[in-house]
Amino acid sequence: MRQIWSEIHKRQLMRKVWFALATAQHNAGLVSADQLADLKRQVDQVDVDRAQTIERETQHDVMAELLTFAEACPVGGGIIHLGATSADITDNVDVLRIREAAQLVEKRLRLLLNSFADQILATAHIPVMAYTHIQPAEPTTLGYRLSSYAQDLLADIKEVHSLITDIRGKGFKGAVGTQATFQELLAGKDLSPADIEAQAMAVLDLPYFLISTQTYTRRQDLRVVNVLASIASTLHKFGLDFRLMQSPAIGEWSEPFRQRQVGSSAMPFKRNPILTENICSMARYIASLPAIAWGNASQTVLERTLDDSANRRLFLPEAFLALDEMLMKATKVMEGMELDEGSMARNLATYGPFSASERVLSALVVAGADRQEAHEWIRQASQLARDAIREGHDNPMENLLATDERIKAFLTPAEIRELMDISTYTGTAGERAATFAQTILQEIG
Repeated sequence: MRQIWSEIHKRQLMRKVWFALATAQHNAGLVSADQLADLKRQVDQVDVDRAQTIERETQHDVMAELLTFAEACPVGGGIIHLGATSADITDNVDVLRIREAAQLVEKRLRLLLNSFADQILATAHIPVMAYTHIQPAEPTTLGYRLSSYAQDLLADIKEVHSLITDIRGKGFKGAVGTQATFQELLAGKDLSPADIEAQAMAVLDLPYFLISTQTYTRRQDLRVVNVLASIASTLHKFGLDFRLMQSPAIGEWSEPFRQRQVGSSAMPFKRNPILTENICSMARYIASLPAIAWGNASQTVLERTLDDSANRRLFLPEAFLALDEMLMKATKVMEGMELDEGSMARNLATYGPFSASERVLSALVVAGADRQEAHEWIRQASQLARDAIREGHDNPMENLLATDERIKAFLTPAEIRELMDISTYTGTAGERAATFAQTILQEIG
């Protein structure tokens, strides 16, 4: 990702855009074969130091790179940029880089989803306590919980793929998008401005907008950053949940932790969730960027203003760089995820009996008890059980219900104890998680 957004790659792409334009103009008889061959020899031979020296004098980055390219091309240098405006070059370069970066994001998402699929299959039927309102609720399975994150990631990868498919360059339309200069250059030629544009963009293998002003619509940047922010949202939820579940009070899973890794400079015992904390931190940053892109899209006045230029040079590369790092860290977490099945069993034993009491309530009503009275019997027992847990005892809920004479009038102790076995109260979660893991593997290829 750093290479995609590097100065060297940007300048190589600028030269490729100039070469693509010159190739189309050669077909129209505006550029000779010798001139075109001279440009081709120098396309990848960028000289960043020389360009920056010129830029300090010209105060114009595109002109500086253009002059550097021209200096190296004694035969063809004089025809570079013929009929073009700066945004014909820089906007197409930006889109080429966005497309490359989005393709890398798609690759990273595939790797992450593959790791999720492996973990979901391995844990599809492991019962764990589920939480609503950050309070113990009913059991689910670990694989089913992981499936909820993976399902969002699968939607995200489809959005990225759609973005890659739909993204458009500016094309070659000149200063305000009218192609007026190209039309004059081609007067009496067999090719039209539209022909030149199509041929040049075919060299770049880049679709382009039919309509653009001096720039392509900045609405496209807004879409790009929104797609990245959506992925960041998915990863943030995963990271936040992971940190919660790693806390010792729950302690059901944890990040990989190296033998000599240090969690705290002050507290040697700490195992801080640094990977998922980093994920959440960078996600917050990416979440702030759509507002900037929105401003650019809505406030580029008439055919263009330059007040989007500086911030685009920051947020486009940084959004992709941050997300790339997040995806790599998330994959590392999933591949090295450490499970504590003892803690899972402990949490189920502590809080599961409360959930199982719902089954007892239903069975009591079926057996002929008044639903409201039965609800009160179970509520009273749950209060006593919570007091016992607070005092450090095991959850006595099962025993309280099995020995309650009011309840025994409708259910035997054996029936009550069977109903209180919460490990089987996960419905279809396990089966659906396993099926979904297979769906992931089929869809990501």
